Amino acid sequence: MSQLEPLIADLALILICAGVMTLLFKSLKQPIVLGYIVAGFLASPNMPYMPSITDGHGVHVWSEIGVIFLLFALGLEFSFKKILKMGAAPIIAAIAIILFMMYVGSLTGNLFGWSDMDCIYLGGMLAMSSTTIIFKAFDDMGLRKERFAGLVLSVLIIEDILAIVLMVMLSTLAVSKEFEGTQMLTSILQLGFFLILWFVVGIYLIPLFLRKAKPLMNEETMLITALALCFGMVVFASAVGFSAAFGAFVMGSILSETVEAKQIEHLVAPVKNLFGAIFFVSVGMMVDVALIIEYIVPILCIIAAIMLGQTVLSTCAFLISGQTLKTAMQCSFSLTQIGEFAFILATLGTSLHVTSEFLYPIVVAVSVFTTFTTPYMIRLAEPAYNVVARILPERWRTKMESNNTEEAEELETDSMRLLWRSEFKKFILIMLINSVLCLAIIAVMYYYGVPIIYGLLPNPWSGLVTAFVTLSLCGPFLWALMRRGGNSDNVNKLWYEGGRIERIKLTAWGILRLAIGAAIIAYIIGNTLPMSGLLGIFAVMVVALYIFLSPNLEKRSNRLTKTFTDNLNVREQ
Repeated sequence: MSQLEPLIADLALILICAGVMTLLFKSLKQPIVLGYIVAGFLASPNMPYMPSITDGHGVHVWSEIGVIFLLFALGLEFSFKKILKMGAAPIIAAIAIILFMMYVGSLTGNLFGWSDMDCIYLGGMLAMSSTTIIFKAFDDMGLRKERFAGLVLSVLIIEDILAIVLMVMLSTLAVSKEFEGTQMLTSILQLGFFLILWFVVGIYLIPLFLRKAKPLMNEETMLITALALCFGMVVFASAVGFSAAFGAFVMGSILSETVEAKQIEHLVAPVKNLFGAIFFVSVGMMVDVALIIEYIVPILCIIAAIMLGQTVLSTCAFLISGQTLKTAMQCSFSLTQIGEFAFILATLGTSLHVTSEFLYPIVVAVSVFTTFTTPYMIRLAEPAYNVVARILPERWRTKMESNNTEEAEELETDSMRLLWRSEFKKFILIMLINSVLCLAIIAVMYYYGVPIIYGLLPNPWSGLVTAFVTLSLCGPFLWALMRRGGNSDNVNKLWYEGGRIERIKLTAWGILRLAIGAAIIAYIIGNTLPMSGLLGIFAVMVVALYIFLSPNLEKRSNRLTKTFTDNLNVREQ
């Protein structure tokens, strides 16, 4: 009789426990995610009266796949485009929440006399709520379509992005004992560069690929293709220093703009449910009753700090971002937990030998407890708001309920200011997108094109060919960088009707765009051709003038822009 692999036996045990517990919790009208956590505790080695798993590493790998699928599904449901439509509110709220909760975490650690590094890392752990757990809770409770849920998920995605920067800061602090501003700035720029590049290239290429392959697509091939794209981005994101889950979310957000998004979401759902269940069961497996008893006082204090900090300080953060009191409280009550990022940060501190050994089990216990209470806190938000609304003075309540409309009303009374703000956002997007695409083309040429060209041709022909090919590929994007939108109806209205200040702004912005384009051209020429001094400046000016005036580059740029815009809006159309 053949021996059953331990990993298969563990999977059987996990699914049996999860099946029984989810049926039980469903019959009790409780969130299913709580049933998974209880199932994990029952299947863990920490439960002596039950069979337990034997291959912890295998279950951990499965749980990581579960996080990938959950974030991929989140991206399919909630794209970057929706985040952009929400404006600055999620960004303001996310930054304020991170600052508030890092202070709360550091203060809590200081109360127990922990080391400075323990306090700082604890603050980082408390600053990031769990995207996976909240997404699952909203899904189970049927709240994903609510406005406050959309705002919460926007904040969580921004927190995940900022988490990468925070990890770089804490890693640098651990090694050098001081913050390294240059490394932090490099990390932020790298993050922004890859986000823009992935989104723009993905929106341009993936819908085209899916349209071409549509005659060959059935449910099976669509599922395999979607998962191939997801895991391809996971590998790419990991290779450039980002988390696998973040890469999965990016690909999900790209696919969410395609007409196949609903079909992909439907096909991925069973796989997501399976591996997502394993992830939440693995969270329950980390519950160790003995360690909880040993560190019960710090655990309870940290739980209280999260509950009070998030419900009070996060409400203030959402109010600062312009939300009403009710929306702010619904959002803040949803964030009262820590999750996967806390484990990542705890592991980072342990691997760098800068945090104490007791911090990891404490964080695990806090995470499990706050995960368990998340659905109840979400339900508690509205009753808590009713109580607060009765207690607050009428004048304060009126102010808090109307603060999100005051800025809009002010802008509506100043049409030129509103018009300038709209055009300024467009100029920023044009500058960022086309600059990133030019830099990406330059990087690809220098890493892959230059060795081939220089291997085939002698100098100076190799340099001339490299410069010509690079400038030809960058040409449409350089034209857009220097000219796109500069002669639109809105810009003309600002120029002729806006007055002297608007003309100065438009002139300054035009000069800046020309300068950035010229700088990119100068970099290409300077690194491929033996030109310097006046000759180099003259060459840059001639190329820049040709690109600026070229009708051919204008047509190519317009064609590329139209394809991108059509792909971006095809699902709505």
